[in-house]
Amino acid sequence: RTKKHCIILENCCYDFFEQLTLNMTRNGMFGELVHAEGAYIHDLTRDWLFNKNAYADMWRLKENASRNGNLYPTHGLGPIAQCMNINRGDRMDHLVSMSTNDFTMNNIANEMAAKDPFFQEFTNKPFRGNMNTTLIRTYRGKSLMIQHDVSSPRPYSRIHVLSGTKGSVGKWPSPERVAFGHSWIKKEELDDLYKKYSTPIVNHIGAIAKDVGGHGGMDFIMDWRLIDCLRNGLPLDQDVYDAALWSSISPLSEKSVSSRSKTMDIPDFTRGNWKTNQPVSLSLEGGATTKVRSIKPDHQL
Repeated sequence: RTKKHCIILENCCYDFFEQLTLNMTRNGMFGELVHAEGAYIHDLTRDWLFNKNAYADMWRLKENASRNGNLYPTHGLGPIAQCMNINRGDRMDHLVSMSTNDFTMNNIANEMAAKDPFFQEFTNKPFRGNMNTTLIRTYRGKSLMIQHDVSSPRPYSRIHVLSGTKGSVGKWPSPERVAFGHSWIKKEELDDLYKKYSTPIVNHIGAIAKDVGGHGGMDFIMDWRLIDCLRNGLPLDQDVYDAALWSSISPLSEKSVSSRSKTMDIPDFTRGNWKTNQPVSLSLEGGATTKVRSIKPDHQL
């Protein structure tokens, strides 16, 4: 039997709070998860989308000028899909997706083109709606909400909401929050949860990851985990079936948006194996042999 390695790397799965809430979910702290939310809300308009030096051949602006749906679902979707054991005990069944009109990008294109002929090709294009909201229902009757907006003046957010029968979490806006009733727990209680439920990978590599950086350290954790799994022949945390599923939300959302939010069936890329696939391992068993050097000479793992 050949191992199937992933074709997707989602760094947000390795952020510290996302790792914490994944482990707390595994330990039943939230009971049965019923609903989850994720997003990529990031104002990219003037500094990135309309910046001639930001993306090769203006590819990202061209995407936003020709496609209407959730063009970047994985940042918000990846962490909550793992918490809900998607492809490993449950699967996505169908979705509906809705986009607003565009209220910013075409106006900016016209404004930029008046000053620079370079942007003339982007005027009067069918820019995607500012906000896309996609709702997903799972086979076992749970729901996920995924949002995407890169063209509104809003603070950055990935949302990251988990709602279960015994508790809930929320990350954006800050601070990180956990509740087991009507009120968020105190910071001291959250600190205790970090001490008890941080995953083995965070306990092993988290400190040096924060020193090195990369979106707060999650990039480093992701890269180390990938390399360590490959070197030790271990299954990856996101496999080819996750890659296909998470990526499929983009074209399916486009089809739904273009059909007045018509329901779209989501393919089962596992061909039924989601019923017996085991949840993503949080253990370092069989691995953790990949050494790293800290930027501080006296710190080595």
